[in-house]
Order: sequence, then C-alpha cells, then structure tokens
Amino acid sequence: MSAHALTTSRRGTRLSLAAGIWLLPLIFLGLFFFYPLWSILRLGLAPRQVIQVLVEDGGIIWRVVRFTLWQAILSTLLTLLVGMPAAYLFAHYRFPGKDLLRALTTIPFMLPTVVAAAGFNALLGPRGWINVALMALLHLERPPIPFLNTLAAILVAHVFYNTTIVLRIVGNAWAHLDPRLVQAARVLGADSRRAFREVTWPLLRPAILAASLLVFLFDFTSFGVVLILGGPRYATIEVEIFIQALRMLNVPLAAVLSLIQLLFTLALTITYTHVLGRVVVPVAPRAAEENVRRPRDRREWAGLAVVVGVLILLLVTPLIALVIRSFVQLEPATTGTREAVHRLTLAYYRELFINRRASLFYVPPILAVRNSLLFALTTVVISLGLGLPTAFALARRGTAARVLDPLLMLPLGTSAVTLGLGFLIAFGRPPLNWRTSPWIIPLAHSLVAFPFVVRTLHPALASIPPRLHEAAAVLGAPPWRVWKEVDLPIVARAAVVAGVFAFTVSMGEFGATSMLARPEFPTIPIAIYRFLAQPGALNYGQALAMSTILMAVVTVAILVVEKVRIPGVGEF
Repeated sequence: MSAHALTTSRRGTRLSLAAGIWLLPLIFLGLFFFYPLWSILRLGLAPRQVIQVLVEDGGIIWRVVRFTLWQAILSTLLTLLVGMPAAYLFAHYRFPGKDLLRALTTIPFMLPTVVAAAGFNALLGPRGWINVALMALLHLERPPIPFLNTLAAILVAHVFYNTTIVLRIVGNAWAHLDPRLVQAARVLGADSRRAFREVTWPLLRPAILAASLLVFLFDFTSFGVVLILGGPRYATIEVEIFIQALRMLNVPLAAVLSLIQLLFTLALTITYTHVLGRVVVPVAPRAAEENVRRPRDRREWAGLAVVVGVLILLLVTPLIALVIRSFVQLEPATTGTREAVHRLTLAYYRELFINRRASLFYVPPILAVRNSLLFALTTVVISLGLGLPTAFALARRGTAARVLDPLLMLPLGTSAVTLGLGFLIAFGRPPLNWRTSPWIIPLAHSLVAFPFVVRTLHPALASIPPRLHEAAAVLGAPPWRVWKEVDLPIVARAAVVAGVFAFTVSMGEFGATSMLARPEFPTIPIAIYRFLAQPGALNYGQALAMSTILMAVVTVAILVVEKVRIPGVGEF
C-alpha cells in the first residue's frame, strides 16, 4: 500500500471514529432534550392556542413573570452584598479553619432545595428552634416570627444557596490579581477607595458580572425554595408551570410559561457564556498564595470575625438546626407546665421503616432512599458513558467540536421543571409512551448531569500533551489502546469527580422528578416534600430525618470532590 493510500486510510478511520463518538450524545440530546422541547413549543406556539392563553390568562402570566424578575434581582443583590466581603476575605487572608469554612460554604449549593427548606423550617419555622425558644421565654402561645410563606424566606434561602458562587468566581479572580498594581496606585497618591475604583474594580468586573448572571439564572429558575418556603402567595415561572400542569391540568398555559422561561434562560446562559470568556486574570497574574496573609491588627481581625460570623449564621446554622432537630422530639406542654419538653430520640428515623396505617398502597419512606440510590447509580453510568467520549471529542478541538460544544451545553439553559413538562408531553403517547416507566427519571437526571460531567472531564483531557498520543501511535497502538493506556489513567481523577457530581445531582434533583415520579417510585426529595406538606409532628420529624440522610450523602460527596479534584481547574 502506498504512503498516500495509507494516509487516506488513517484519515478515514479517524473521521469514522469521530463520527461514531459524536453520534451517541447527539442521539441522546435529540431524543431526550430537543424532542421534549419541540413538543412544548409545538403546543405553546400554536397561534390560536397562544392567543387564547394570552387573552384568558394574560394577567397570571404578567404577575408571575414580574415576580420572578423582581425576586431574582433582589436575591442577586443580597447575595452580592454577602458574597463580596467574603470573597475578599478568602482571597487575602489566612486564618484558622479557612479550608473547613470554604468546604462548609459549598454544601448549601449542592443541597437539594427540599433539604434547604427543611433546614430553615427547623431553624425559623413554627416549630423551629428560634420560635420554640422565644415562645418558652416570652410565654407565648403562637410563634412570634412568621418566617415561612414570606418573601424574606425566599430571599434568605437564595442567599444561602448562591453565596458560594460569588466566593468561588470572584474570590478566585481576586486571589490571582497582581498586588503590585494597587501598590503602584497608592505610591502615585491614590487612596484605598480610588485604587479600588480605578484599578481593582475594572479587573474584577468581568468576574463579578459572570457571578451575578449565574446567581440571577439560579434565582430566576428557582423552584423548590419558592414552592416550599414561599407558599401560595408567591410563585415564580417554575412554580406556576408545576401548578398549572399537575394541579390545574392547564397544559396550554404551562406550555406558554415554559416557552417564556426557555427564552429567558437561554438568553441568560448565552450572556453568561460570553462574559465567562472574558473572566481572565489580566496583567501578570500571581499565584493565589502570594496574596494571602494573616490579619495584622485588631481592626482586620474584627472585620474577619464579622464576615465569618455572617457566613456561619446564614450558611451553616440552618444545617446544624436541621440535624439536631431530627434527633429531638418536642412533646407538648402537660397540665401544670408552661414549656414543651425536648427529648432525644431516634423515633423519626425508625418511623421511616414502619407502615402504621397497614395500607397495601403505602410506600415506606426508606424505599425512597433505595429508589434514589438506584436512580443515582444509573445516572452515573449513563452520564459518564456519554460524557467521557464527548469530552474526548471536544478535547481534539476540531471543527465539529467548535460547532457542537454550545449545543451540548443547552440543557444548562433549560429549567428542570420545563424538561419535566416536556417529558410528560413527549413521552405520554405512542410511539414513545414511556411516562409510566421508572427509567424516565434517571434519563431526565442524566440530561441535567451530562453538561456538568462534560465540563468536568474536558479540562483534564484537554491538558494531555499531544506528544503522548503521537508516541503511542508511533509504537503501533490503535486508537482504543491509546485511550485505554494514555488518556484514561490521566483522566481518572476527573472521572471520579464527574461521577460523584452526577450522583449528587441525581440524589437531590427535585424539579423534573416532581413532574415525573410515580407514587410507587418516590425519591428522597419527593418524600421530603410530601412529609413537609402534611400536618403533624410525625410527618415533620420524618422529613427532617430524611433531609439529614440526604445532607450526609451530599456532604460526603463534596469531601470526595475536594479531595480528588484536579487543582487549577475553573470553579464554575
């Protein structure tokens, strides 16, 4: 065989391999992302249907969109107010417990919304620690702090969730700025405020804007927080889609709202991606450790103590309240006593295994744990099976990679509730009548986890020097052996992080699952939501017990990620 024929043959083999690698993820996205979205658009864009919905329900649409925008803007501003001082603290100071505090501030971001709601319920709810203590101290019959079903509950929970985004993105950029720039400005006569305004702020502005857009996106698509803590008075677009589709059975209105949601989130995602490309460390970046020092005087120590105290109060206290309350049974005051009695107990955990009503249709809560574990493991297999070859193809930086990379990230710009509604419409009739299948849930979870898995694996694969591949090829190794013996050992740590992240996403996913889960196949978040929605101390205690179990799983996952993740890879 001539050299030209050999080269042509190898080129054809590479093209066939590349086409085969791209085929599977594209089929997956086409079937489980674009087809459900097209089903929504087909229903929501029918001209006669849209006009009818706008005429009959225009007031509802405007009210929901206006509130969604308003609460997202206010939540973003409050998150920046808390996160910016904390980002400065982590970027510039070394203090005892810094690494532990950094890990603790990450836990809220990874927690399912139902767990966060349960945590604030345990702290500030009618039977929460603060209200119970005030009732006993002031001899009151009713809780003095009306926290649940208020706008304040929504805003505080959003700050709880998203502060770590500001810490990671802005703090990382701030930590790598060259301190000599500010020093030069001070030598030239600028005071600290002017040096920040004219030197630091222009350099940090892209990172602050990227963090703000990401926080706004999460607040705009908020579902579980508003559904559980906001109550019937408040509804974002996400919550209204859920209510209209499952409770009011008004699918046309839900489809129109999903279309509005999709347009907003896609615009925000595109803007965020554009801004993120400008988040670089300009002008002689420094290693993060070069900018870190211990506080020098009492003023700096006092400022550090205030910021750390605020972080602990907002981000850690609800979690501690949740864990403690799940082991404490509050017995009502008896005759002749004014105060209720607190008793340590494992009763709420034991109740997870008991069917007190002896119902044939009862599903023990502990089966929700089994279901969540099975769904999560299936999600890991699917998302890694799709994510590894996709990240490998992206790392080759070809034309196909440049064109298809934004396509793969589109699920990030789509809300989970919208995806759930799309699944209900697309897979609820022949020929793809899969709505009753339990497999539909891990498939939806994999769609949510897939972009994150790709984004975790891609930097590790892209960092592999091409000369290693060339050396293996010269030694006669076929492509599959190069992947097995060169790429896979290098990317193993990133694969562990991606798998753990996919597992955590599946364990805590609530938006799409709330639309798709059947009564006989509940997951942990669904069971927690059902318990919180029902009256009675026993239901409340079981919700806290399951929330504690789920929080423990998430915490272990975060510790694993922090232990094995590749240093230097971007934060978000």
